[in-house]
Amino acid sequence: MITIKLDFNKLDGLVPAIVQDFETGQVLMLAFMNAQAWETTLSTGKATYYSRTRKKLWVKGETSGHFQIIKEIRIDCDSDTVLLKVEQVGGAACHTGRKSCFFQCVEAGSVKVCGKPIFNPKEIYK
Repeated sequence: MITIKLDFNKLDGLVPAIVQDFETGQVLMLAFMNAQAWETTLSTGKATYYSRTRKKLWVKGETSGHFQIIKEIRIDCDSDTVLLKVEQVGGAACHTGRKSCFFQCVEAGSVKVCGKPIFNPKEIYK
């Protein structure tokens, strides 16, 4: 088995994980991984992250059912950032119910909402 090493030394044991839709290339979210989240992602094939606010691992979709199935992983030149290309189960990556967490667009100096919710978060996150 090949061991894949990432540099977890720069951000207090974390690396950024950019998450992209495998088919469309749309950026869905940005999260962070510690070494345990990285190893869990590799072993399960489901995106697993480290929550900086809750100080614990979380499998994307364990509450909502909107899992991220890993299709491809890329590592940047410094081995300190990962790009996860995923199949977004349920169609929404954002806890607001939208496909992408990047649903706010800056236009003419103001922020506009660019994406409609796919699901009602009040029904999912009780």
